[in-house]
Amino acid sequence: MDSRQNNKLSKAERLCSKKLINTLFGSGNHSFPIYPLRVVYAWVDAEKASAQCSFMVSVSKKRFKHAVDRNRVKRQVRESYREHKHLLQELSLPTNRKLIMVFIWLDTRHRESKTVNGIVKKLLLHIVEHPCCEGC
Repeated sequence: MDSRQNNKLSKAERLCSKKLINTLFGSGNHSFPIYPLRVVYAWVDAEKASAQCSFMVSVSKKRFKHAVDRNRVKRQVRESYREHKHLLQELSLPTNRKLIMVFIWLDTRHRESKTVNGIVKKLLLHIVEHPCCEGC
């Protein structure tokens, strides 16, 4: 039962703060693409973020004209993140730093959930292997 609760996405894990989003797209961030996804991530002070790792998914209206298509892609990425977020627990972060990230969809067509799952896993493993945490 506890393992199922750890796989849930809490409200705190969703990146909603406009200040944090501006910080993420400002200077001092890191990004890494594995087509059709790009992850942009940054390290912030613990007081600014509520969860150890917070994220959001972005799918451009330019890529998918219909909201149904954009929502499908976002749902696939969120589900893949939920399944593989345990990989981020391997990060030995200091207590004063937290991770925020955004997954950006780069393609103009849908992919199978299995493919998206593998790509999200590779992106998270890259973050674990190359944390680039200032002040760590």
